[in-house]
Amino acid sequence: MGRVYNFSAGPSMLPESVLNKAAAEMLDYEGTGTSVMEMSHRSKAFQGIIDSAEALVREIYKVPDNYKVLFLQGGASTQFAAIPLNFMNGTGKADYIITGRWANQAFKEAKKYGDVVAAASSEDKTYTYIPKTTRESFRDDIDYVYYCMNNTIYGTTFKYIPDTGDIPLIADVSSCFFSEPLDISKFAMVYGGAQKNVAPAGLVIAIIREDMLGHARDYTPTMLDYKIHADNGSMYNTPPCYTIYMCKLVLEWIKSIGGLDAMKARNEAKAKILYDYLDSSKLFKGTVVKEDRSLMNVPFVIGDKDMEAKFIAEATEAGFINLKGHKTVGGMRASIYNAMPIEGVEKLVEFMKKFEEANS
Repeated sequence: MGRVYNFSAGPSMLPESVLNKAAAEMLDYEGTGTSVMEMSHRSKAFQGIIDSAEALVREIYKVPDNYKVLFLQGGASTQFAAIPLNFMNGTGKADYIITGRWANQAFKEAKKYGDVVAAASSEDKTYTYIPKTTRESFRDDIDYVYYCMNNTIYGTTFKYIPDTGDIPLIADVSSCFFSEPLDISKFAMVYGGAQKNVAPAGLVIAIIREDMLGHARDYTPTMLDYKIHADNGSMYNTPPCYTIYMCKLVLEWIKSIGGLDAMKARNEAKAKILYDYLDSSKLFKGTVVKEDRSLMNVPFVIGDKDMEAKFIAEATEAGFINLKGHKTVGGMRASIYNAMPIEGVEKLVEFMKKFEEANS
């Protein structure tokens, strides 16, 4: 069968041009006679790959010179423990903004290591909105503020960067990574799993301000100490070599289409097509307040579980896969990350219109 439109929340689809280039280089990367999959991470060829990937991260995000770019393993979930172990070591206090499952998971993990409170939360309305915070929302004596910028399950996103004054701000940007410009200088750390917008699963990219490093607790596991990874150029141990290579290819693709300004415009156009239809439909309804809607993840419902199951089954048969909502919320969800072409969203909306007409 031909390529389908994959609306998975992650691992997600990759640009076809990237997949084609990777396929062409599968057996022989740039005349080395080997695949990146079997290449030594200590080789000159792989050093060139990881150096290029880091340079592209810095260029595309305009990363200031006083930040380290790390290529890590363990997924975003491992950082839930690594962050308090590395950074919650002044007063032993931190404030978290709770806007969904992953922010809540990070919050629960951090509570194992210190005095951690929820400074704001949208749990009261099933995480369908983003709480508004000010500097006064946070305690004065904390080591950092933490939040998840885009909430994959619930389809909400922060349209503002929380004001924390001089308090370090840390953000999980997994599901909006490289989707639009971001002022890295506003953060002490941003990090994200690559499997949504940047590469296949297996890689976390962390961008950390240098003054944050070197304060890990003495019992922090070696592999969770960010300074050790920074001092060893992200190669203290064998890194996820092929995923870093794929990351490099995707970043080259982002640069080739005009960088993050162009990517944001592209993502806004895709989201508008789908949200405009949801707002006009009598069958399908969006679940998020309009001002907090994500450009990346669009949850929607019919309100009848049997009808939703029918829609998902027929959509899958028609080549629109992974539209089933997360098990904790049900309904449907279309994840329209960077690699989803505009025509994929247009064709999905065409299918939804036909389904609505046939089931009215």
